[in-house]
Amino acid sequence: MSQSAITVTVKLFAAYQEAYQVPELVLELPPESPVAAVRDRLITEHPELKQWSDVTRFGVNLTFVEGDTILKDGDEVVLIPPVSGG
Repeated sequence: MSQSAITVTVKLFAAYQEAYQVPELVLELPPESPVAAVRDRLITEHPELKQWSDVTRFGVNLTFVEGDTILKDGDEVVLIPPVSGG
């Protein structure tokens, strides 16, 4: 029997955390979703994040990955936009 959805925990940083006002989200996604789908969903919900689309890096389970990396149920995702400050 195949899964109808997977659940991932998304750690939010910088602009993403500012938009959502929480440090993490738990999302359900279709099976075989790429990590970039998480970014795209957040941008759909908060269009002001669009400016960060092309410069956001992805991490899954503490490893940097490309946007086409397929997520598995229970993965921890981080979206890392450019940050500055001191």
